[in-house]
Amino acid sequence: MGGKFCWVELLTSDVDAAQAFYSHVIGWTGDKSGLADRDYRVFSQDGHGAAGLLLLPEQAKAHGAPPHWLSYIAAEDVDAGAEKILASGGRVLRPAETLPGVGRFTVVADPQGAPFALWKDLSGQSHPEFSPMSPGRVGWYELYADDSEKAFGFYAEQFGWTKGDALDMGPMGIYQLFATGGEAVGGMMRRPDAVPRPFWNVYFTVPSLDAAIERIGESGGRILNGPNQVPGGSWIVQALDPQGALFSLVSAKR
Repeated sequence: MGGKFCWVELLTSDVDAAQAFYSHVIGWTGDKSGLADRDYRVFSQDGHGAAGLLLLPEQAKAHGAPPHWLSYIAAEDVDAGAEKILASGGRVLRPAETLPGVGRFTVVADPQGAPFALWKDLSGQSHPEFSPMSPGRVGWYELYADDSEKAFGFYAEQFGWTKGDALDMGPMGIYQLFATGGEAVGGMMRRPDAVPRPFWNVYFTVPSLDAAIERIGESGGRILNGPNQVPGGSWIVQALDPQGALFSLVSAKR
């Protein structure tokens, strides 16, 4: 269904090191996808794909892009979706491309510069849906924006997203929950001064946060913030992997 998050992938400077790191920290297994023209790897959880992994393209590095996680949003028509984004002040960062028998995608940015991708599945296969709090799955999506209210308006116009609760974080402003259909799947907030540019952050679910934090440290990662308990009772932590990509973890327990 269009408008929902459907995939995440890591663009990194060292695919082998990143594969080893996340396999240890989150518990994924990693395998090559079988694509003939590129080294694209797939992290799996319990036999089902959970995330992708590839080398950060030279074009992206030339534009100053660091290693990062990229979120994909399902689109009924990738090309029409990209045109609509352009008309609303966004940008196309990578022209649409078809992976035969797999899907068609394009990488874009919202009007404030946060990158994401549009994806149309062409595999003809059904893909199971998992609870956000299932281990190894994305448990939450979070947008750091220059203006979160305008950002929400953009995504609501593009994808029909709706507002959930608005949480007052004091000096940090309002944390706006949003839904892509049904329950809230993420939040939007004003970008802190320490965050250099707008971007989408992803939270991966783990069974125990403290155990995962220990694995981050022993694998060469670095904790930036947390652990912190959030409304609803879950615990989160934000971290950098050894190549410098920011990611977060969420768990129902410490």
